[in-house]
Amino acid sequence: MKCALISPIVFSIFIHSTLAQTVDSYSTAQAHSHNDSRQLRPFIEAYDQQFGSIETDVFLKNGTLYAVNHEVDANADRTLAKLYLQPISQQLEKNNGMIYVQNDVYLQLVFDLITPASETMPLLVKELEKFKNLTEPDCTVKIVITGQIPAPELFDKYPDYIKFEGSPDINYTPEQLERVALIGQSLQKYTGWNGEGPLPKNDKKSISKVIQKAHELGKKIRFRDAPDNINTWKTMMALQVDYLDTGKVIQMGDYLRTAPR
Repeated sequence: MKCALISPIVFSIFIHSTLAQTVDSYSTAQAHSHNDSRQLRPFIEAYDQQFGSIETDVFLKNGTLYAVNHEVDANADRTLAKLYLQPISQQLEKNNGMIYVQNDVYLQLVFDLITPASETMPLLVKELEKFKNLTEPDCTVKIVITGQIPAPELFDKYPDYIKFEGSPDINYTPEQLERVALIGQSLQKYTGWNGEGPLPKNDKKSISKVIQKAHELGKKIRFRDAPDNINTWKTMMALQVDYLDTGKVIQMGDYLRTAPR
């Protein structure tokens, strides 16, 4: 059964929310630690920089969830609970329910499912339920699923505290769109730009179009597989990309705090 298209009336409402999605000024609240589980100190480095979004790989092996990309790396020191769920829950307890000391700063915790959703999601939900302060409606940690994402028609099969990364290529029903936390796409779909010099004009138009589409839907957007350097970060900010992907956590943190705009 095909998904229903968003009606013109609903779509017009989304257009009026566009201004709320634009970024007035960038800070580490707009920084996204991509492949964070591959950092020297997973979670800690991005948390110390007060990143607004952190993404970890999730791999299911023999009934246990690991924060790894490859099965060979799965060991007792790399479980999802040990590297992410436990320290995050502890910070919430320490800060009276807030992930950061500032009461208006949130953390988007993105789980990149490496193993199939049909097998991984039930175990992930069960694991999250062990950390009740992570699943409360007013929690300042927002959980998002990417990677092996369940089909949109299955979104409502999971608890409301779980959201999903959407694609600009999918026409979601209004109900499905409510479960989409943000829009994500590979930058390489639109450009072969290497991050040096200006973004080619035609590529810029294509990228701007998909950003506009996400914002018209009332959603934030991020691009995977982008060059990871200052020139790219500046370019993405100029384009009003909501989350800046990086594997250079400390460097981006320093840049966003100190660089002139």
